[in-house]
Order: sequence, then C-alpha cells, then structure tokens
Amino acid sequence: MAEMLVEVVRSGFVESVHRARVHVIGADGAPALVCGDTSSLASPRSAMKPLQALAMVRAGLPLENELLALAAASHSGEPFHIDGVRKILAGAGLDETFLRCPEDLPLDEQARRQVLREHGDARRILMNCSGKHAAMLATCVVNGWPVDDYRHPGHPLQRAIRATVEEFTGERVAATGVDGCGAPLFFVSMAGVARAFRGLTLAPAGTPERRVADAMRAHPEWTSGTTRAENLLMRAVPGLLVKSGAEAFDAFADAEGRAGAVKIVDGGGRARVPVTVAALRAAGIDAPELAGLATAPLFGGGVPVGEVRVRPA
Repeated sequence: MAEMLVEVVRSGFVESVHRARVHVIGADGAPALVCGDTSSLASPRSAMKPLQALAMVRAGLPLENELLALAAASHSGEPFHIDGVRKILAGAGLDETFLRCPEDLPLDEQARRQVLREHGDARRILMNCSGKHAAMLATCVVNGWPVDDYRHPGHPLQRAIRATVEEFTGERVAATGVDGCGAPLFFVSMAGVARAFRGLTLAPAGTPERRVADAMRAHPEWTSGTTRAENLLMRAVPGLLVKSGAEAFDAFADAEGRAGAVKIVDGGGRARVPVTVAALRAAGIDAPELAGLATAPLFGGGVPVGEVRVRPA
C-alpha cells in the first residue's frame, strides 16, 4: 500500500503534505495495515528506549514504578523528572557529573522558562535522555562495569542492549549509529519495532518485559511529560503503551497484542500524532478522547486557522 498522506490545511487550502510509513499488527499477530516500505531499515531513535530499559532490568537494574518508567523516558525536564534522575543516580552512589548525555534545557516550556528565570543554563541532567543515562550508569554499577565509557558500542551494557533488540525485533541489527544523546542507535525495520512492542505487552506479568511495559503504562507522565501526546494517549486508552522517537517516530502496543510503528518520512513532528491515532484505529484501538488528537491545530495570529490531518480516503 502507498504511504499515508498527511495534509497541512491553512485557511481551507492544502499548504503542505507529509508522507508517513505505517506498520500495524492485529491481535492475531498478522499485519492489519501496511503503508509504505516498512521492511527496510528504520531509525527508531528513542522509540527503542523500552527495549534499552528491558536489557537493563535483565542485567539487574533495581528500579520499579516511576523510576523504571523514567529509565525508558524522553522526559520533558519538569521538576519531578529531574528529582527522579537524581534519585536514580544517588541510588548508585553517583551524581550528575557522571552523565554523558549532552547539555540541554528542558523540553517543557514552563520548566525551561523557570530554569532561565533562575539564571540557569543547559545541563546534562536537564536533557530529555538523562533518565535513561542515569539508569545505564546504575546498571553498570550493579554489574561492576566501567562507568566512563558506558555509551561505547563495545561496552558490556550496549552489547546486552543490542542482544535484547535483536531478540525482540526478531532481526539482526543491520547497522549501528549514534543517537542524539550519544548512545548507540540500532537500525532495524519498522515491522521489527512493532513486533518488539507486541512482545513487551504480551509477556507474562512479573517478567522483566512486563515490568517495563507496566511501569510506563502506569506512569505515562514520567515517560514523556504532563502535557505530551504520549501521556494523553496512554491516559485515554487503558493498557496502551506508546513511545515516541526523534524525527517523528512512534511505536505502540496494547494488552491484546495489537501493535504498530509510525514514521513521518520527512521527520515532520506535527504529523506524527494524527498518523499514530489513525494507526491505533486501524488496529481496532479507539477511545472518545482520541478524536481530539486525530488532528493538530494550525495557527495564524494566535488563533486556529487550519489543521494537520490524515488525508481522507
């Protein structure tokens, strides 16, 4: 099937068009919707964080509940996120000087303004991946692994993550790159990502994979932020797991094993959530609250003048 098209409509005119690749798996494990080439290599970016967290839990990471959700997060840098990162580090006998993610400001606008008001500056702990990096450090401490080069692809931690990615996607990692936070980025297919998320939510209760999925679903504001779409989606649909990645990638799965992966080809983030809602509905997952996320408003002069929407069939 051709790629899904997303229209940017301003004042009644289609101003721009995004293309999306979509791979949806039904509860029976068979493809329910495939748009575009979803078997070729993809860059899932932070959508792979649940698998990274799973590898860490398997390696002895002693986190539960909110802090485990934070280990799989692309957090907004709200105060509770930063407090959580400090707790993970302190539990391992470390502090933020050990983090090797880039310095950044919070993604959340209010939190960013607060940092700047207080004459603060970009810091590693404020970066959206700091929860994952703190958890990586904690995993290294538990295992007696070196903490100075934990991002290196040859480090025992990263080898364990790669093995977990290959196990759950059912694919060999075809290439290794560098993610925005400096950690290794493993390239697999969108179909493989959807299979991996399905495996997380269908695993028996109490297993490491379900511990990760359950923590994220119980505390979605910890995996993203209080105003982020992933939080809103998981709150709207009980049992839904959603994780986004940079360059407009989303992956999801629910308790029945319905799963999917979404990639906006040009990386246009404004098209991501409307396509994800369309993919959820194609999988048979719906809720009244999703209607408000099926389109994204477009503004002119501070007032809505259009929308971003999936092109009607």
